[in-house]
Amino acid sequence: MTTLIPPALANNPLLTFGREIAEYSEVKPEHIAPAIGFLLERAQSAVDLATSPDTPCTWAALAEPLEDATESLGRSWSVISHLNSVADTPELRAAYGAMLPEVTAFFSSLGQNLALYEKFKVLAQSSDFAVLSTAQKKVIENSLRDFRLGGAELPDADKPRFSQIQDEQATLSKAFSDHVLDATDGFVHLVQDIGQLAGLPEDALAAAADNAAQKNLTGWAFSLHFPSYYPVMQYAENRELRHLMYEAYITRSSELAHQYGHGQPEWDNTENMLSQLRLRDEEARMLGFDNYAALSLAPKMARDVQEVDQFLSNIAKRAKPFAEKDWVQLQEFAKTNLHFEDGIQPWDMAFVSEKLKQERYAFSENELKQYFPLPKVLEGLFGVIQTLFGVQIKSADLPKWHDDVQSFCVNDATGNTLAYFYLDPYARPGKRGGAWMDDARGRRELMSGEVQIPVAYLVCNFAAPVKVDGVLRQPTITHDDVITLFHESGHGLHHLLTKVGALGVSGINGVEWDAVELPSQFMENFCWEWEVLETMTAHVDTGEPLPKALFEKMLAAKNFQNGLGTLRQMVFSLLDWRLHSTFNAKDADSFGVLALSRKIAQEFNVIPQPEISRWPNTFSHIFAGGYAAGYYSYKWAEVLSADAYAAFEEAAKLTGSVLDSATGKRYRTEILEVGGSRPAAESFKAFRGREPSIDALLRHGGLA
Repeated sequence: MTTLIPPALANNPLLTFGREIAEYSEVKPEHIAPAIGFLLERAQSAVDLATSPDTPCTWAALAEPLEDATESLGRSWSVISHLNSVADTPELRAAYGAMLPEVTAFFSSLGQNLALYEKFKVLAQSSDFAVLSTAQKKVIENSLRDFRLGGAELPDADKPRFSQIQDEQATLSKAFSDHVLDATDGFVHLVQDIGQLAGLPEDALAAAADNAAQKNLTGWAFSLHFPSYYPVMQYAENRELRHLMYEAYITRSSELAHQYGHGQPEWDNTENMLSQLRLRDEEARMLGFDNYAALSLAPKMARDVQEVDQFLSNIAKRAKPFAEKDWVQLQEFAKTNLHFEDGIQPWDMAFVSEKLKQERYAFSENELKQYFPLPKVLEGLFGVIQTLFGVQIKSADLPKWHDDVQSFCVNDATGNTLAYFYLDPYARPGKRGGAWMDDARGRRELMSGEVQIPVAYLVCNFAAPVKVDGVLRQPTITHDDVITLFHESGHGLHHLLTKVGALGVSGINGVEWDAVELPSQFMENFCWEWEVLETMTAHVDTGEPLPKALFEKMLAAKNFQNGLGTLRQMVFSLLDWRLHSTFNAKDADSFGVLALSRKIAQEFNVIPQPEISRWPNTFSHIFAGGYAAGYYSYKWAEVLSADAYAAFEEAAKLTGSVLDSATGKRYRTEILEVGGSRPAAESFKAFRGREPSIDALLRHGGLA
């Protein structure tokens, strides 16, 4: 179905890019409502046509036109959502928020459309289904499942309430994210005496001075954005400064925020969390599930609620003895070497850990950071990808939304373009914290025979380059940042190297949520290989590669405090899981998210949770990021990724290199290229030849 753009909208950048890439810099808030309104009407017309008795129940007549219309809406909405995450302004936020309920309502109604559901059921039972490709069949099967989960089989009287639940959840999720961003942006601590900043690295001081200058302040300004906050916690000798920054950070978006120098009452996420839990519980029970955790497993690898809880609890129990040992060592070091007679306080943890690491391994994270200029790291990352997967990565010139943004094309060995991707590397005001990969455009084989090539966003929040003595210094990133970059690139490769032509299961689409982290966590392993680091490091001042001796120290420190780190992740995962497996709306008035977080921390952690800690109030992964009842998937997929990487370690024993192209080709074929067109368990078995084992994960983490 083709619908011409009305003359009044002919210059709207959200409509004019067609199958190409949007001109992001031209998108203005006033473009949003007219464009999305038009696309919603077009999509609804496609639904009406699809459900017409005259429309045959075939892929070409039913699925393809419907996919055309909903993809056009989804891609334009994706542009707006992306800009809302990376270039937030009050005007854009308001325009996005105004249309969010309408977009949510449309997709909710799509999932509840009984006539459309019946059409897809007829297609699934028809002779036409038998001749479809494997990917097309999987799209139909997933669609039938999603119709059931979308409320298509609910009584008509219940459908309006079910739609209202989706709308309210979307609104609350956006509000949660907005509150965290506002609370993070809303805090500034100015220091005017450099004597109070002893211990801070030069680049952290330069960034703080630059931050102050941008705000027309004199001195050094620190924010709660991680690249500004964490160096203070890690290096500042000034314990009071660490104390102040910690309390501001840990109370963001809570009822305590105003006591610690930031926050508005409306930024408190306490009630938002309970409201989302009520809605999720109501949704699950309407669909016949005991709780939202059970509902969430319907499209995942894990089989039942108890299996996930046992999985997390077992890892926590295995890690706890190692964590207890880590904690004792930290306390003894703090008392003996740092003279902390009152013990380690929460704002001392990163500082003491860094001092102990330097003492034990004779290097600091800041020393290591100087060997990782971002351009050199990118060169190394691209080298790994090119060697393993037989592609070429070249600079591109795509439309962008900020001057810092870079773009690249991925070509095959003969120079044909397979995909494009963006990299938005630096933290800045108005940009959501954290790191993520998102789908700008999926791979799709069109009815004309043309292939729509995929496009991905890779977004990070590294410290931006700053001027030192008037000269712009090459941006350097920590080794943790290097791991983050490799992680997000793994997601990107999953999306970009797919060979699937059906959009619904192309790339990351249709992949079980608890397997979607496999390719990302897999890539992290290369950050610990000498043959990789040797070629992707160059000291920012001298250009010398990372010394082998420093690498050996770094490797020895790899699992430093991994017991504590693993328990921390298990507490996050268990809070998410038990929130969604035990919450009952009938008991909502007596249910406390904070109380449950304390109970879980008390059961599994070895470090007491501070009284003022309100960390659940900024747990955006589960309240704003799509990981509700899914945070466990990081560790679940880590089992898969560690075992997958073990295949490269095995190859290295024969070839002398983990960058083994034959194993890389097999991984690309069996994992990356198939996307969501078959179950992740089958893809893993096709690559490894067996079921996954936890052994590699425990060995890699020093927890064996």
